[in-house]
Amino acid sequence: MIKLTLNGDQKQFHGDPDSSLLKYLRVEQRVVSVKDGCSPQGACGCCAVELNGKVVLSCVIPMKKAADGKVRTLDGLDDWTRTVLADAFAQCGGAQCAFCIPGIAMRAQNLLSSNPEPSDDEIRKSLNQHLCRCTGYQKIIESIRVAGDSLRTGEPVPHHARASGVGTRRRKYKIEDAVLGDRPYVADLEVERMLHGALRLSDHPRARLASIDTSKALAIKGVHRVFLADDVPGQRSVGLIVPDWPLLVAAGEVTRYVGDVIACVAADSRHIAVLAAQAIEVEYEVLEPVTDMFEAIKPGCAKVHNSGNILGVSRAKRGDVDEAFAKCAFISEHTYETQRIEHGYLEPEACLVEPREGGIKAYSQSQGVYEDRRQLALLLGLDQTQVDVELVPNGGGFGGKEDLCTQGHAALMAYLLQRPVMLEISRDESIRMHPKRHPIHMEYKLGCSSDGKLLALRARMHGDTGAYASVGMKVLERACGHATGAYYVPHVDIEATAVYTNNVPCGAMRGFGANQANFALECAVDELCETGGFDRWQFRYDNALTEGRSTATGQVLASGVGVRATLEAVKEQFECARYAGIACGLKNTGIGNGMPDSGTVRLLIKAPDHIELHHGWTEMGQGVHTVAVQSFCEETGLPADIVTVHVETSHETPCGMTTASRATSLVGNAIIEGCKQLCEDLKTHALSDLVGREYFGEWVCAWTNKPGKTDGGPVCTHYSYSYATQVVVLNDDGSIDRVVAAHDAGRVINPTLFEGQIEGSVHMGLGYALTESLVMEGGRFQSTRLRKCGILRARDMPAVEVIAVEVPDEFGPYGAKGVGEIGLVPTAPAVSNALYMYDKIRRRTLPMKPVTTPTP
Repeated sequence: MIKLTLNGDQKQFHGDPDSSLLKYLRVEQRVVSVKDGCSPQGACGCCAVELNGKVVLSCVIPMKKAADGKVRTLDGLDDWTRTVLADAFAQCGGAQCAFCIPGIAMRAQNLLSSNPEPSDDEIRKSLNQHLCRCTGYQKIIESIRVAGDSLRTGEPVPHHARASGVGTRRRKYKIEDAVLGDRPYVADLEVERMLHGALRLSDHPRARLASIDTSKALAIKGVHRVFLADDVPGQRSVGLIVPDWPLLVAAGEVTRYVGDVIACVAADSRHIAVLAAQAIEVEYEVLEPVTDMFEAIKPGCAKVHNSGNILGVSRAKRGDVDEAFAKCAFISEHTYETQRIEHGYLEPEACLVEPREGGIKAYSQSQGVYEDRRQLALLLGLDQTQVDVELVPNGGGFGGKEDLCTQGHAALMAYLLQRPVMLEISRDESIRMHPKRHPIHMEYKLGCSSDGKLLALRARMHGDTGAYASVGMKVLERACGHATGAYYVPHVDIEATAVYTNNVPCGAMRGFGANQANFALECAVDELCETGGFDRWQFRYDNALTEGRSTATGQVLASGVGVRATLEAVKEQFECARYAGIACGLKNTGIGNGMPDSGTVRLLIKAPDHIELHHGWTEMGQGVHTVAVQSFCEETGLPADIVTVHVETSHETPCGMTTASRATSLVGNAIIEGCKQLCEDLKTHALSDLVGREYFGEWVCAWTNKPGKTDGGPVCTHYSYSYATQVVVLNDDGSIDRVVAAHDAGRVINPTLFEGQIEGSVHMGLGYALTESLVMEGGRFQSTRLRKCGILRARDMPAVEVIAVEVPDEFGPYGAKGVGEIGLVPTAPAVSNALYMYDKIRRRTLPMKPVTTPTP
């Protein structure tokens, strides 16, 4: 028996002394303010608690080390300290998805108790054991500093003006509870009679399953059932676009990557379920995996899918490239390569599913609850009306939570057992299973005239899309459509190919193909400037897209083009720096490409002081709930405090994926439509007279066309674009001093959220440029440890200066454009171009090698 004190209460522990303190807190004591981001890796800091006055990572502390100790979590802090921490992070924008923040808040209060007025460097140092993928750390540091001021002086955290409309710094919706760990994520949920699930993954990237023996698993006490492929009552293979991804691989079939699921287990506890999954014995006929995408497209190569190894080819062709190159005075022709990287969201995948009469209800962290509903209905052989999916705001997504991961397996187990089932996977399993950013090989030939006008681009891109389609063909399509970046190039010949291999699938990730293409393009632009003797800023300004100029797809931009405005915003800092790199960027708002797209909302007047706002978008840290509330307040003049936001498919507010900077545009416009009749009614009625009424709003974009349109009519592949310029300034030792990021947001709905999105994007972009890589060899990961992914910590981050540029979009709500993805599109090439100015070494492969001795 182990005795300890938990938040002032005496406790006794009778279990395994080597089991973790984290497991004790979350499972036995149900202290879910302590989050599990990577256990038992000890890499993320989400599980930080105090043990005998010192902050420790509870996932690596065995219970025997806590014997006779005093453990304190956020729940054990006094009310004043809790209020200050919550208010400081809410006010400063220090919490986005907030999954990492309870651990950071625990660290912060410990630091401030011994050092009431720490410097920013001291705060950074204190955060060495913590990761945040959302914020870039600047607003976390500010939050801790502000909290320290309040704790030291006894004064409350100052509030911004409490205005709630568009353009105000309204606090993020219900973020205070998330800061303190009181807002539940999926894995924090618990219901009566709940079972736990676990998965048995493939041991090989490509192997035929000769046999599956579940007898040892079934013999373990507490196991309720083992599920195999034959148990799936509906369509076993599903997918976002192509239904090529099996929920479970059957005996006799061939696995396609090491994240394939062979079986799943339901048991009384997660521990028992994991032991049972490990006990499932699988015999294989091991086959040689297809891991090189260029080998994969050769005739005679083994097929990953029966359809062949080419998932899709996208093309953009305009003008006469050969003739244009003949007229070019300067040409840059090189090969560029980008790497596979992990999304690194701090919340691993989890799903809770409950059986309901004739169907199920799923609690999902997905980036698209309506897409979850569609695929779950297919898997279970149900009508979509029999499947209800409720969003639980997630702990980060960045595109990596678009595809089904745990939802399908949890649904299968819950539906067949008629018991609630929670399926929560480990960090190692998460890295093995979910799609990553595409590694893309790019051959770029870019030419300009003697006076510095871009004339022609020929590009050939190949992306390793891995074992399953996900949205791989669309990522390469975006790379193709963004191949000319923020510039007008009259003659283009671009081809982008997505290739199946037996590597981990690759799909959506922040930037969605534009990052890769822009790295090649902006490096080539700098090389042309050097060869031709052109000023790097002026060359970009002269060639920048403007109204009347066209993108790579041939779309002529009619209005709202802010490239030059972002260049003007950084000009002085760029020209005054000794060593600086510059890059522009554009990124479509993911509405268009020939597909009608819409957003819908329902406004339910529940009481004079309560309005429910229902929409279909995922809150994952970007602030879509906050944008929805601010848009509602802007339209109606009603106070924000009476609005609650809900996302659940049973309320029928269908929309697509929360990705590609779409949500602000679609939810904002839908709310504007939905509020029109409400505002009319409020002219003649008190709100109390409208109780029980419902208002519906829908906004549809149906005027775009597919890339490659050749019927002679106008080309409009995307409804809107965002624009940016970034400057990376180096110190005299070649390290990065600061990043200046000027972004055209059209209209900034909330300046705090806008700044946070760009700062977090730059953090991700710097990691992409310099440190991050998820290496595979022979279809296997070199490591599935989060620490090995290369994600930058607070000590690694330079200063980031965000400059808001507002060139309104004619279709965006209040003129707004998307900001979530554009933030890192220019970052990697800006770093590359800065490093070249320092040591005159061209870097055409990511991640880049560090600087060497500068050229005098």
